[in-house]
Amino acid sequence: MEKTIQEYSHVIGICEDIFTKKMKDYGTAWRILRPSSLTDQIFIKAQRIRSIEMKGEMKVDEGARSEYIGIINYCIMALIQLEKGISEQDDLTPEETLNLYKTYFIQARDLMLNKNHDYDEAWRFMRISSITDLILMKIKRTKQIEDNAGRTIISEGIDANYLDMINYAVFALIKLEFPS
Repeated sequence: MEKTIQEYSHVIGICEDIFTKKMKDYGTAWRILRPSSLTDQIFIKAQRIRSIEMKGEMKVDEGARSEYIGIINYCIMALIQLEKGISEQDDLTPEETLNLYKTYFIQARDLMLNKNHDYDEAWRFMRISSITDLILMKIKRTKQIEDNAGRTIISEGIDANYLDMINYAVFALIKLEFPS
């Protein structure tokens, strides 16, 4: 489990670095987006990964790695939007935004540690393509819950799906960053 924590922390560092740099370039322009728009952005990233996996080639010079990072960062943005609501202006300072970012990444990591304990790191034996498919399934579930105005009968909510997508994308990045 210690190895997983170290690898997870490495991925957090990569994603946080990109998030911070993009925030310096664009501010928090994403605050105007509804969570459903962020779900669609996550879908675009996951669908591109699947397309590359199935075709075995890409025509845009950005591979799956950058798309998984995008999935993680968009999921965290969506979680922030669920908490804070949409905003027409930049209403969060960079420090507040980064603190929220870290809070949600820690929440995702803690969820991963609990599930990883119960599942005995089964994700390590999965194919990356299966992880991509699971992310796409979680997106479909999220869209259905959004279409139901956030109501569920027995299932977890939208936030739980975003947290799971973060962890699946982290697992894919670990597999890409640390091939065994």
